[in-house]
Amino acid sequence: MTDDLQPRGPFRYGDRVQLTGPKGRMHTITLREGGELHTHHGVLRHDVLVGQPDGSVATNSGGHEYLALRPLLRDFVMSMPRGAAIVYPKDAAQILAAGDIFPGATVVEAGVGSGALSLWLLRAIGAEGRLLSFERRAEFAEVAEANVTTFSGSRPGNWDVVVGDLVESLPDAVAPGSVDRVVLDMLAPWECIDVVADALAPGGVVLCYIATATQLSRVAEYLRGTGLFTDPEASETMIRGWHVEGLAVRPDHRMVAHTGFLVTARRLAPGAVPPDVRKRALKKPSYADEDVELWTPGAVGDREITDKNLRKRMREAQRAADGARIAAESGGEDDSA
Repeated sequence: MTDDLQPRGPFRYGDRVQLTGPKGRMHTITLREGGELHTHHGVLRHDVLVGQPDGSVATNSGGHEYLALRPLLRDFVMSMPRGAAIVYPKDAAQILAAGDIFPGATVVEAGVGSGALSLWLLRAIGAEGRLLSFERRAEFAEVAEANVTTFSGSRPGNWDVVVGDLVESLPDAVAPGSVDRVVLDMLAPWECIDVVADALAPGGVVLCYIATATQLSRVAEYLRGTGLFTDPEASETMIRGWHVEGLAVRPDHRMVAHTGFLVTARRLAPGAVPPDVRKRALKKPSYADEDVELWTPGAVGDREITDKNLRKRMREAQRAADGARIAAESGGEDDSA
């Protein structure tokens, strides 16, 4: 077995491989004995890749060449089976930075979704850290566990997945003041702030990843109203790529713009009142009861995946996880013989 999230060496059966073919078309496959990639350009047998190093070029039956690489983590999360929407790499990177996720940290995550953010958090905390992921839906938790196993080669021993509501389950899962960081990726994170405050150590960070401006306002006002946190900071991240070819240098015509807001705040020591709060009394929230109705999960618009599609994603994720276990158990041996 291997704990390396980015394995090296020759390709093995069970490995995930990213193939870039004609016109930049990309395919992500799991290498299997007797497996084949069929496209309208021809057939590429999996066994021609086994034993070849990362970055090799293979030719299919039609004479078309494919560049073969193990997916980077950012590539993997964009192509893995999804039960719920994922946290995009640009936001995951900001979460690690804004949340100051460090090696050895104890981190709580809710909800786990499809496991994309879990993979980034596990990489950041290292083998000495601990990640507790909470998810209300067992089906999503199953997809996430399969995806993490696929990329890792085995289920990380420092990762626990709890199926249940964070408000009900967190007090039993951790001791008060023992958590370093909390990341909330959910429709109504303000509902969890009180139990999060109890779990966080003084100076610990809570980070909320939310989609809409109304959610942003609601969670920021709630954090202020508790008097238990520093003044919340909010941001969003946008990425604009550039086309660079000789002297033809210009911005890309398309960009990854808004995907979500990040709100961060730090836990105050018991009884502490920041100087700026002493100078001004906490203002009354600038919203009324009727506005709160607009912030309910149903009104915000929870996009649901159909049961049929979810079952399909669960099967895909499990097949990929089984392949990763095969690759990990081979111990890096050359299977091309």
